[in-house]
Amino acid sequence: MNQTTHQRELENRVLRALADEDLKDLGNTLQDTSPDDVVLVLERLTAKQRAIVFRLLHKDEALEVFEALDPSVQSDLVRGLRDAEVAEIFEGLDPDDRVWLLDELPATLAPKLLHGLSERERRLTGVVLGYPQDSVGRRMTPEYVTTRMDYTVADTMVRLRDRIDDAETIYMLPVLDDARHVAGVVSLRDLIAAEPHTIIATIMSEAQSVPASEDAERAARKLTEAGFVALPVVDRERRLVGLLTFDDAMRIIEHEESEDSARQGGVEPLRRPYFATPIMQLVRSRVVWLLVLAVGATLTVQVLDVFEGTLAEVTVLALFVPLLIGTGGNTGNQAATTVTRALALGDVKARDIARVLGREARVGLLLGLLLGTLGFTIAGLVYSWDIGLVIGLTLVAICTVAATIGGIMPLIARWVKVDPAVFSNPFISTFVDASGLIIYFLIARAILGL
Repeated sequence: MNQTTHQRELENRVLRALADEDLKDLGNTLQDTSPDDVVLVLERLTAKQRAIVFRLLHKDEALEVFEALDPSVQSDLVRGLRDAEVAEIFEGLDPDDRVWLLDELPATLAPKLLHGLSERERRLTGVVLGYPQDSVGRRMTPEYVTTRMDYTVADTMVRLRDRIDDAETIYMLPVLDDARHVAGVVSLRDLIAAEPHTIIATIMSEAQSVPASEDAERAARKLTEAGFVALPVVDRERRLVGLLTFDDAMRIIEHEESEDSARQGGVEPLRRPYFATPIMQLVRSRVVWLLVLAVGATLTVQVLDVFEGTLAEVTVLALFVPLLIGTGGNTGNQAATTVTRALALGDVKARDIARVLGREARVGLLLGLLLGTLGFTIAGLVYSWDIGLVIGLTLVAICTVAATIGGIMPLIARWVKVDPAVFSNPFISTFVDASGLIIYFLIARAILGL
């Protein structure tokens, strides 16, 4: 039985037990189910069903399942549980995971949950909450184990054993100097391989760190590209305040890429699994963009109205309108997607706008020459060589303009501090449609003498 079939059968069993109100059968089903499979099922249930299923989980498994859920689903689940259940789960979360959840909860509920924490957990959570919403400080863990340059490996191992239950990761330890500055890092592998009397300063590696105010996505990509297990997070005085772990970095990147892909498709990000999203939220995520793009599309209508006489004289020109605006939109979207990705990876900076403009103009020109040659040949053979020349030259011009505009739009967005994905595909398609038609009809008038 493959994984998909297994998950479908599990979901059907859970739904049947819920429909029959057979909690005994439901409990037996969950008892034989892995936490990962439970998470997949929960994300496809209604809020009420989710609360019932979650209450039947064993205490230890419940916390593991809760931590693996999307923060928005966690928020829905919190509303369906009793106060005592919520308090117990909230206390068991790591501080950074608590903050993910708090960011999704209503403002009135957050103080109540924080008040129920132990003094230590409230203090650690407060450290993370003190940083701006999109900063890496908001996503770091304040639970870690450190060592010092003058400690021995034996001293460090004793320190590690004493604090192992309180640390989110033990595979990389920051090495501090007397002022709590990060002097280096040492891995658990190096500690195990070294002799007990070895001084930490002799085996530590050079540390790369990020300021707590750094954008969380940039910090996460820095960590994953370097292949680190964790990355020290420091304050303005370069003192250690936390660690960004690999699993949190992947979570940040997944969250950001989900937002980008949604906005490139002309919808607002859902921030939750599809089946856990109410119908009205799906509508709201799409309707605003549809209205904006519908207004933008009136530009295309206006252009067609202006050149109505040209179309009336040579009706064959109307046949190529969908081809030309479709090619232009696709070319612009390709360029925008490529540059947006390069921006996210740090390969391109906002100041590189001139270099990007030059590169994308050349790429667009070459694409236009290839497509234009093909268009010229086919249209010339089928209709006339004058029409073929109009189509060929238009494809060259549209591809060059579309690639250039598509390439610099994300950079302009970054420069004015707007999400590049917002400036991407939907707006580029609208702009290129209108400008492409203007280019098309101007070339047709010039060549055909209209």
